[in-house]
Amino acid sequence: MKQNRSNREGKTRDFIIIILSVIAILVCVTVLFPQVRRMMMNLAAQIVHKEASTYQTWLKALFSYALGGICFILFFDYCTLTNSGRALVNKMKQEIKECLSEIDFKVFVRPTLLMFIIYLLGVLTIFRANFLYLDDVSRSIVGYRGWYDWSRYVSEIASIFVHSDTNLTEISPLPQLLAILILAFSSVLLVYIIGKKKITTVRLLASIPLGLSPYFIECLAFKFDAPYMALSVLASIIPFLFVAHKKAFLLISVASLLIMVMTYQAASGIYMMIVVILGFQYWNNREKSNKEILSLLGIAVLAFCFAMLLFRFFLMRDLNKEDSGYVSNSMHSIPNILIGILINIKRYAETIIHDFGITWKIGVGLVLLLFIVQSMRRSVRKKYVSLFVSVVIICLSFAISYGVYSLLRTTSYEPRALIGFGAFLACFCIYLVLDYKKAAIVTVVALNWCFFVFAFSYGNALADQARYAEFRISILLHDLSTLYPNLGRDDMSFYLKNSIDYTPSVMNISKRYPIIEKLVPKRLGDESVWDRYYYIRCFNFSNYHGVLYGIADYDALNFPVVLDSYYHTIRSDGSRVLILLKH
Repeated sequence: MKQNRSNREGKTRDFIIIILSVIAILVCVTVLFPQVRRMMMNLAAQIVHKEASTYQTWLKALFSYALGGICFILFFDYCTLTNSGRALVNKMKQEIKECLSEIDFKVFVRPTLLMFIIYLLGVLTIFRANFLYLDDVSRSIVGYRGWYDWSRYVSEIASIFVHSDTNLTEISPLPQLLAILILAFSSVLLVYIIGKKKITTVRLLASIPLGLSPYFIECLAFKFDAPYMALSVLASIIPFLFVAHKKAFLLISVASLLIMVMTYQAASGIYMMIVVILGFQYWNNREKSNKEILSLLGIAVLAFCFAMLLFRFFLMRDLNKEDSGYVSNSMHSIPNILIGILINIKRYAETIIHDFGITWKIGVGLVLLLFIVQSMRRSVRKKYVSLFVSVVIICLSFAISYGVYSLLRTTSYEPRALIGFGAFLACFCIYLVLDYKKAAIVTVVALNWCFFVFAFSYGNALADQARYAEFRISILLHDLSTLYPNLGRDDMSFYLKNSIDYTPSVMNISKRYPIIEKLVPKRLGDESVWDRYYYIRCFNFSNYHGVLYGIADYDALNFPVVLDSYYHTIRSDGSRVLILLKH
């Protein structure tokens, strides 16, 4: 009796799923017809009284969502309505349960607390600086989110929960505290995975570059973005908790990689880099057969490619950022892709070489050299083979660490875009201290101590530059308000030439660590849109719409001098004002 009732309930459930699926597919299919999209575009234009072409981008996104919706519905129906699909789902659920049951999550608590304290100490001076970093300026003033524009939907949604409102407000250091907590857990997981489930203090200290590398430290300077940037790193590491079971590893990898690209795409190289290092470990120690290692690599490549394709065709917004000089959505053409990748990786390496001081370069070089030596010493393979493969692993891991950015026609070399290099160093440092050789431990701890100390210098540099910039902004706006009491006049326009220089303390740091000049915004000048936005909006400069930049020939504005001071010269013809900043 109960079995008959269960069968009837099952048939009813399947019937409902089929009906709802058919309706959903019909709705999605209608969007695919050009006539329907044109009708929707014209209707929207009539409702809000705007040109129909305004909605082209929106309709392209809707088209992608419709295709994605159809694929998702068909896959969902396969998993719920077919015997093979149900068997696959049950198998994956069983594997995930087995993986979770094998993990004692209590062992993560103390190490996570330790790493949280270390990262917290590292960002103390950043907290004290209280610096509105780049996008933070507009987010704190306007309250906009804007991650949607970059297809970072997880960041867009998560920010609503973090700020408990759709309108963002400045709640620092809470987001940064969340970021270092996520980073602390990420470090522990990375040690757990590479260290074969054994967590020690030395190995945890070796993981410091993951969160306090000179590149990720910029991410922690962001008051609003920091937790989502950290989440992208964690999402790249989590799948390896399930690496022992193929189906579970595949499913969790795809899900985690989608979270990664919908939080911060600069972390896209971390996942495959860990796969390469794990594969090398298995091969070098004969822990797994060549077939098992190739199987792991194949599953990881499949998961990565599938997730990237899902994101590219169904989730990524079709926005062209090339005109802005920032990252584009377009890849190199097929005939030029190899050359394009090599050029991007070459510039990636050149950027790191330029950014790093001599002490860091020596430390990194020693870590990589010791990695080769350690690999040969531990290897059960022939020594010359292990030597060759370990060098290949270093080169391959470095290239992969740049992620999908190496494929793009227009890419970014901003510090925050190079966070994969910090993960690269963390992985090799952890591998190096696995057997507690003194030379390896001293080298790794010394390098990471340098990064730890630099984090303090960075926070103090932000505070010092902010102090100087606000002083310059204050006297400039005071002079302008004295000369032109009615700054809000619509017929007035302002032109700004040059920018202030860095403070002596920042220039002192740059002698050894050139990257500091990339990490510290000047705040007053014509170089960065966020610097302009800062002194215009944060100081309530009412005529911010009249401030213009990028004049081709400033000398053509041959206005009479109305004020000449030690810090700036102001020229004007009454309605147009040219401000010449002095260093």
